[in-house]
Amino acid sequence: MRYFAALLLLPLIAAAQDFPQTPAEYLQRMDSNGDGKISEAEYVEYMSNGFRRMDSNGDGVLEADELPGGHGKPITLRSYQDNLRRQFHKLDRNHDGYLSAKELAAPPQG
Repeated sequence: MRYFAALLLLPLIAAAQDFPQTPAEYLQRMDSNGDGKISEAEYVEYMSNGFRRMDSNGDGVLEADELPGGHGKPITLRSYQDNLRRQFHKLDRNHDGYLSAKELAAPPQG
């Protein structure tokens, strides 16, 4: 489980120079339809961008040489996105199917 938690940081590592500074900035970047809230699909799509940037051969699998530090078990995009969906539901504390800036800023619950 720690391995998957570390993988959630991949988009941040890949885009460190363009890192949002506040939850409101995160919300704005993830909110592709401009409705002021983040759907599961928007969250997964935004957070998958780092995976895609790191997948240098575009095969949908991050191999050891594509992972930070050059080692670790390979992970598929599908597996990564499944974990993102689970993370989304942990962040969605009011269970309305969307994330607010406040929910994005809160640490995920167990």
